[in-house]
Amino acid sequence: MPKILILRFSSIGDIVLTTPVIRCVKQQVPGAEVHFCTKQGFRAMLESNPYVDKVHVLQNSLKELVQQLQSENFDFVIDLHNNLRTRIIKFRLGKPSKSFNKLNYEKWLMVNFKQNRLPDVHIVDRYLAAAALLGVQDDGQGLDYYIPAKDEVELKSLPEPFRQGYVAFAIGAQHYTKRLPTERIIALCQRLQRPVMLLGGKEDAVAGEEIAASFKSGEAGATVIYNACGKYNLNQSASLVRQAVQVVSHDTGLMHIAAAFGKNIISVWGNTIPEFGMYPYRTEFQVLEVQGLSCRPCSKIGYSRCPKGHFKCMRDISFDAIAI
Repeated sequence: MPKILILRFSSIGDIVLTTPVIRCVKQQVPGAEVHFCTKQGFRAMLESNPYVDKVHVLQNSLKELVQQLQSENFDFVIDLHNNLRTRIIKFRLGKPSKSFNKLNYEKWLMVNFKQNRLPDVHIVDRYLAAAALLGVQDDGQGLDYYIPAKDEVELKSLPEPFRQGYVAFAIGAQHYTKRLPTERIIALCQRLQRPVMLLGGKEDAVAGEEIAASFKSGEAGATVIYNACGKYNLNQSASLVRQAVQVVSHDTGLMHIAAAFGKNIISVWGNTIPEFGMYPYRTEFQVLEVQGLSCRPCSKIGYSRCPKGHFKCMRDISFDAIAI
């Protein structure tokens, strides 16, 4: 029975994007025992995955984690993070391994010189390539996300207007330059023709209240808004995404969770670009972005403020072509 370790330490979106590798290894490698190594914050996402046999988490010490992994005597390591930490782990384990191609040079050229040498390949397919030595191939089934029964949110628990269908709008983002300004989120909500549920963490609750207040006062229009930011955990938010008619999201983890459920997605891009290979995977989606902006992309990740000060990549996005 081959024992296989998969490494990926961040983030929510990246963990979701690894799920085809997990599933395909478990189903296609005869007798495979699949272990996944990540951070403590992502344990719950992986423990609910039926294709993961055991989860290992980094807590206080990398040395302690390595000792734990050494005791498992793995046969092969699939490195889907490919950074210094995972290189240390692989070296200490001393087992056959394969890392995915991060395309750092190609991304550097795109960010700094706007030279596009990026292959038209989704990151999921690059993840899968790291497992090819095991005979693993893409099964065409897309992403997975498993919600524990205790975290399923019943529609009848929502405000009455949302029980007949709603748009889920994931308003948060890890970096400021990947998030629409609040007034632009309000303008986008005005275009949506169903009740809008705002999703995000506790850090997004204040912005959510500001958005909801604009509609309650009648200033922004008659759209019904429910600010659910900070009121649900990740799995519960995923349940709300699964039950939505449509999902609006920045380049974030909830966008990839929506793709796992095959949702129609309105995908909003600021300083990053879909060409980096992390657009919604195998689901229907439309991209909102400012094409031809000379300073875009300014980063492969994001910033706490616009380096140029004008933030045109978000402020100048047109909402005219939105397909509702």
